[in-house]
This record gives sequence, structure tokens and C-alpha cells, in this order.
Amino acid sequence: MIRAPVLHQAHLLIPHEEPSPLPSSSSSSHCIECMSREQECFYLLQRCKCMEEFKQVHAQVLRLGLDTADNRRAGGLVAACALSDWGSMSYACSIFEQIDEPDAFAYNSMMRGHVKDCDPEEAILLYNEMQHRGVQPDNYTFPSLLKACSHVPALQEGMQIHGHVFKYGFEDDLFVQNSLINLYGKCGDVKLCCGVFEQMDHTSVASWSALISSHARLGLWGECLRLFESMNCEGWRPDESTLVSVLSSCAHLGALHVGRCIHGFLLRNMKELNVIVQTSLIDMYVKCGAVENGLAIFHQMGRKNLFSYSVMISGLALHGRAEEALRIFSDMLEEGLEPDDVIYVGVLSACSHAGYLDEGHRYFGMMRNEHRIEPTIQHYGCMVDLMGRAGRLDDAHELIRRMPMKPNSIVWRCLLSASKVHQNIEIAETASRELFQRDPHNTSDYVLLSNLYAQCQRWEDAAKTRTEMVTRGLNQVPGFSLVEVKKKVHKFVSQDKTHPESEAIYEMIHQMEWQLRFEGYRPDTSQVLLDVDEEEKKLRLRAHSQKLATALALIHTCQGSTIRIVTNLRMCNDCHTYTRLISMIFERTIVVRDRNRFHHFTNGTCSCRDYW
Repeated sequence: MIRAPVLHQAHLLIPHEEPSPLPSSSSSSHCIECMSREQECFYLLQRCKCMEEFKQVHAQVLRLGLDTADNRRAGGLVAACALSDWGSMSYACSIFEQIDEPDAFAYNSMMRGHVKDCDPEEAILLYNEMQHRGVQPDNYTFPSLLKACSHVPALQEGMQIHGHVFKYGFEDDLFVQNSLINLYGKCGDVKLCCGVFEQMDHTSVASWSALISSHARLGLWGECLRLFESMNCEGWRPDESTLVSVLSSCAHLGALHVGRCIHGFLLRNMKELNVIVQTSLIDMYVKCGAVENGLAIFHQMGRKNLFSYSVMISGLALHGRAEEALRIFSDMLEEGLEPDDVIYVGVLSACSHAGYLDEGHRYFGMMRNEHRIEPTIQHYGCMVDLMGRAGRLDDAHELIRRMPMKPNSIVWRCLLSASKVHQNIEIAETASRELFQRDPHNTSDYVLLSNLYAQCQRWEDAAKTRTEMVTRGLNQVPGFSLVEVKKKVHKFVSQDKTHPESEAIYEMIHQMEWQLRFEGYRPDTSQVLLDVDEEEKKLRLRAHSQKLATALALIHTCQGSTIRIVTNLRMCNDCHTYTRLISMIFERTIVVRDRNRFHHFTNGTCSCRDYW
């Protein structure tokens, strides 16, 4: 008890002797203390919720002398600042620039941050810098880099990076492969997209999701549904993003049965559907003609956003239910949601489909004066369409001349279409001249003008227009109709005899025509825009694609069930009269979606009130 202090004191008086354990212990304590402070700083870093808190932690790091040039420490700071929702890329860049030799982790964090910050070009430039400085990428580098290329989109750069994937040996990495599928899909190269998928030894839900989303994005709706079926057969359980893509395909194809199956799957497997999924379901039901189902989901939604309202308003507009569309718009305003330009496109479309000329002008003024939204080319297009449908062709033409921006092809096409409906050759020729200058390779413009000439018996002008179309190497897209029967979508073109049940279909057509005679139906041969005799015109009318689709549905669906048809052209007057009478004779509801809108035929009447 007496000697200990003496020995300690003696030790302090002999500086040249070997260090005793006491100084070593002190140094170790100091290191432990530094490590503790560093851990404390990075613990606080993880708990930051805003830039102000982050800057305080950063200041503490600098005050404690924890060198930010150290890759591990600086990389953590860069990642927190660049990747957090509250972060700042400019501040992250300032930290990154202080690193003498940034490693792959720092570069990866910066690239991910730039992609998140909607600056994909900067991410690609960083990768070039990374290569120039000799920093070897890892498997975390390529997913964010390929995502950047998909956002630009930059197909050539993406293909070069694909080469780097092989160079560095990451061609079998699942996350990299999924990113490549997504890249090629967003760049529109479905062949390369499928090529990557087919070369994969092991796939995942994300692989299937990327592949299906790529096909949906490119409008390959039928292939999208076939891939979804293959995914199910292989035992994969789809995620929400996959189901949203498939619902979009169902909406475009009118595949209501598949859409309903997906809705059932969602209800069985998801506790709560998010706004995006619910809105996709609404869109699917509305575009498949089951507008009541769409409305039911819409009214049950706990939270609605502008996109939900936009889909519902536009959907009701397509079905000619303008009053309900405008009522929902009014409800949206009462909820305090501020409309945007997309909402007003739906509102003006609703007025156009219903022929609400005065209301359309009123909402157009409300958009500008009350909500301070400057009309875009889409809004002017809606107004031209509204006036054109109502027969106010001169007013529509005058509006185009007074537009504050240069009219595009869509605006002139609305005027041309209205001119054909009202058989105004003078304005049609004016619109056509503008279209042929702006968009000389659009086949539908030549067809519309040629058909108008044919309607007016100006066969020479019709032939001249068709010849011009052929000279330019343009091919007319054939009209077709889709109908879902026995859980499968069937496609027909006019005069089609390729269907396996073609004989039964034409026999049903014969029975339909026999019963139609008793209702006073006479074929409207003015709809056959060919210089042939009356008998030939009647033969061509009887095998329009919509009639063939209706016949197949009547053969295979039970009494009282609804028939749903999608056609890519505006319904002709003869098919409209024909379908209206068939709905009464066979006591069926027939829902037809043509290029412009939906028609609900029930008991011999149509929801469009013969205004379409």
C-alpha cells in the first residue's frame, strides 16, 4: 500500500527506460475513445432526418478530426447525403470532390444519387470518370448505371456498358441481368430485352416483371398476357408492378376476364391496395366496358389523388356519361384538390363526347380564369373536336387559326375527322393539306380523305388519293375487332375466314340477317366506299369484323351475358344500326369500344344517342 505510489513516481523519473504498460494503456484508451466518437457520429448519421441535422453531424466529424478523405468515412457521408429522401446532391458533390481517391462505393453512391435526382446524364459521366481513374466497378455499379441509361434513354451507351458487364465478369449477376432487361425494354428494343431473359440460368419475380413491363410499355399487349401466363405456369407469384402492367394490357385488349382474375388475386393476397393499383383496376374496368365496376372501386377508395380522378373522369367521358364525369370533377374541387391540365383534358373530352358545346366553352374559360392553367395544344384539340362533332366546322377552323401556338397534326386531324362525318369537302381538303405537310407518312389521313371523296361519289379524287398513298409506300392498317370468348381474346378482320370456327360464324351471320329483316333492317351500302355494284356492297357489309366478333360471342356465351368488343376504327353507321337491333333481338347487352368511345347497346338503343 505504501510502495505503489513510490514505484510509480520512480518510473516517471526514468524517461529512458522501456515503456511500462501504463502509457500503452493510455494510448489504447485514446484509440478506443476515438473509435467510440467515430461510431457515435455514424450512428447519428443514420438517424438524420433533414439536411440541417446532417450538416451538424458533418461538422462534428470535421471537429473531431475524423478525416473525410478516408474512403470509408467519406463514402458513408456521400451515401447518406446522396441517397436519403432529405438529401442534397450538390452537398454530396462537395463532399465527393474532397476525396483524394474515391472507391467504387463512393462512385456507386453518387451515380445512384444522380439517378434518384433525375440527372441520369451526370451518372453516366461519373462512370466515364471512374473508368478514366482506373477504379474497377463492382456488381452494385451496373444496376444504377443501366437505370441511368434507361432514363435518358441511351441505347448505344447501354450496349457499351453491357460489354463492360462481360468484361468485368458480371454477366450472370441477377440484378445486372434484370437491369439490362429493363434498359432494353425502355429503349424499345424488345429483341435484346428477350435475348437477355432467355440467356438467364436463373430468373426471379423481378426478371419476369421487367420483361412483362417492357412488353406493356411497347404496346405488345397480347404478348404481355402470354408472358404472364407463362410466369404463372412456372409457379412465380407476381408482384404489384407486374400486375399493373398486365392490367394495362387487359385494358387495351378488352380482356375483362383476365382483369377480373387479377382483381381477385389482389383481394385474396393483399391486405390493402395502394392508390396506383386501385387506379389501374379502375382504368382496366372502364376500358373493358365495365364502368360500374370501376366506379365502385373509385367510390370505395380511402384516398384519391389527381391521377385517380383523371382516370375516372376520362373513363366516364369515353362512355358518354358526361354528367357523372362533371359531377366527379365538382366533387374533386370540393375536396380541395387543385386540378391540373390533364384533368381538364378529361373534362373537355366529356363535353365533346356528349355534345355539351356551351359547357365545354364554360370549362375552357374556368381553366384559364379560375385555375390559371394556360391551355395546351391538347385542350385546343378538345375544343376543335367539340365544335367539329357539333357541326360547327367553320368555328373550329377559326379557333385553329387563332391558337397562340402552332397547331399540330392532332388538331388538324380532329378537324379532318369532323369534316368527314359532316361531309364538308372544302374544310377537309384544307385540313388534309396541312396534315400532308406536317405528317406525310400517316396513312389514316389519306384514308379519311379518300373515304370522304368516295362518300360524295368523287371516285376519281378518291383513286388519286389512294394512288398518292401507294406512291409514298404507305400501307393501310386493316380494321379489326377483338372479342373475349372462353377466356381467350379472338381477333377478326373484315371478310375474315381464317378462324377455326369460320363456318359456324358465317352460319350465325346468316341467322342474324334473317331475323334482322323482320325488324326492318336494310344494309346501308353507302358505308362501302368502293365503286362496285349493290350486291357486292351488301356482301362486304355482312362480314365486317365487328359483326363476325358478335356472331362468335352469340355462339359461345349464355343467354343474358354481356358481349364486349373492341375495334380499332370508328364504328360505321351500318354496324351501329346492326348491333343496336341485335341487342334487342337476342336480348343482350353489347358493349363496343371503337376508336373514339364506348357504345352500350341495350334493348335496341345505344348510350351514345346516335352522337359519336
